[in-house]
Amino acid sequence: MISNSKPIRGAIFYPLLWALLWLTPLSSNAEYQAPRNFFGDPDLQGTWTNATLTALQRPDEFDSLVVSVEREREVTQTREDLYEDIDNPNKADGKLDSGGDVGGYNTFWFDEGDRMARVDGEIRSSLIVYPEDGKIPYRTSAYWAMAKKFSQMMFRYDGPEVRPLGERCIVGFGSTGGPPMLPVLYNNNYQIVQNKDTVMILVEMNHDARTVRMNSQHPPAHVKKWLGDSIGWWEGDTLVVETTNFHPGQSARAGIRNQLISSDALKVTERFTRVSDQGIKYEFSMDDPAVYSEVWRAEMPMRKSTDTIYEYACHEGNYAMPGILAGARLAEEEGRAGGFMETLATWIGDY
Repeated sequence: MISNSKPIRGAIFYPLLWALLWLTPLSSNAEYQAPRNFFGDPDLQGTWTNATLTALQRPDEFDSLVVSVEREREVTQTREDLYEDIDNPNKADGKLDSGGDVGGYNTFWFDEGDRMARVDGEIRSSLIVYPEDGKIPYRTSAYWAMAKKFSQMMFRYDGPEVRPLGERCIVGFGSTGGPPMLPVLYNNNYQIVQNKDTVMILVEMNHDARTVRMNSQHPPAHVKKWLGDSIGWWEGDTLVVETTNFHPGQSARAGIRNQLISSDALKVTERFTRVSDQGIKYEFSMDDPAVYSEVWRAEMPMRKSTDTIYEYACHEGNYAMPGILAGARLAEEEGRAGGFMETLATWIGDY
């Protein structure tokens, strides 16, 4: 489990300001003129959050991209009920089972937003806007090949090298650093800094930093980077970023709500457009013919944040990795290794 050293945000943010920011529609306004920086480029600098209750893929309970305010209220109420259950696991019988599973985080640490995503004035049921069903268009054979790697990564405990990258504190889990940059359970803040030749995106989760070289070229294909290689250019007031050269370890990205499978041939094209003083419209397309049957696209809001990005401490004082591996060795000694999930992982691996 990754540790999170940031102070709790919910107790210190300004409720009225937060409400005003959410009530301000994040839409593409043709009349809006983005502020300019010293070099004359649209100014994207500042701290932004992509926290939202909207998932990457559309849940089966929704049959359209746009949802009503009433439907959103139902979603937020369901999330509040879930939080109540998480924080009160023994509420039903009032008894504490000292030998039971204590679970993971309590909601003290959650920072996933309290609204669904709003783009172009619409409340969205998924971040994916194409294909129209809101699902990732996986090729069947490629999906199973990637699922094999994903299952082995999640359910094997031979050593730290086979554990997920998030557990190893190499990159943030759930594609927070991206690209694409996806929201997760907490630490959904990004700080953008620009100069004439470079755009730097500091990712709060895992303290990843992406450097976008403006008007540049990618290195040879054999040069692989954890977050890929990003080059950018301006199309009008929109910053376009193309990323290739992904490290093979990024082919399976796992989060609580969002899972993403790709190959190291993936090309991600992102578009950052300042649409108001409080908002950036973030768009991305995923091009990977080996894994997807067609290029798919997604949109989401990035909203101005009044929070500060704090140091992210991951393995410092964190006993998760030795605990995970020690638990696996104990299970082996006691003959309890090879449970259902590990057996499933082995089966998929042999598929």
